[in-house]
Amino acid sequence: MIALSQFELVAILVLLTATFSWVNIRLALLPHTIGLLIMGLGASLVIIGAEAAVPILVNYENLAGLVGQFDFQGTVLEGMLAFLLFAGALHVDVLGLRSRAVTIGTMATLGVVVSTAIIGGGMWVAADLLGVPISLPWALVFGALISPTDPVAVLATLKQVKVSDDLQTVMTGETLFNDGVGVVLFAVLVHAALGDNLDALQVGQMFLVEAMGVAILGAVTGYSAHRAMRAIDNYVIRS
Repeated sequence: MIALSQFELVAILVLLTATFSWVNIRLALLPHTIGLLIMGLGASLVIIGAEAAVPILVNYENLAGLVGQFDFQGTVLEGMLAFLLFAGALHVDVLGLRSRAVTIGTMATLGVVVSTAIIGGGMWVAADLLGVPISLPWALVFGALISPTDPVAVLATLKQVKVSDDLQTVMTGETLFNDGVGVVLFAVLVHAALGDNLDALQVGQMFLVEAMGVAILGAVTGYSAHRAMRAIDNYVIRS
């Protein structure tokens, strides 16, 4: 039995993804983002099952090398994500966001803090019950990592489900603005878990730079790009 090559393995995974996506859309089983998540889990189970049935079928060393060559942070977080967020925010009702600024601001700040406390506390208790205790600061770090919602997934889901315009505006605004608060909260909790001392001034500076500063920069550059795109009618250049 010859082990599958990297090309053959990727081809099989692409085929499975395309097949599941076609079935999911035709039968309207699940939202697209949830369907992709389940497809990823299913593909992992297929690889694990194939390796268990025929150990030499999948070469994990080559697979790990293939995955290791992919710079996830540089490609997705620092590249694709910015364009996806811009595309999603481009069609947001700015006047609607302004009229609900207090609600959105409260959810994007206080809501993230409360969610971090609930998830982190629950993780801390659950880990202790399972016999793998972790310290509360690191549990809160996990809560801060999980609490901010995924803007791309939320925006894609809102396009498919029927919700009121008010609720859609609030959810869209919250998911676009909570990342800055989540980054600051995550950084502060990591420093606390490592035993570093941060005073209120340092925390305030981090919030101004990471949250407020990025928001202002994004507003200026985004508005400039939006005005430039409206000034021309050329699909190739606007894309």
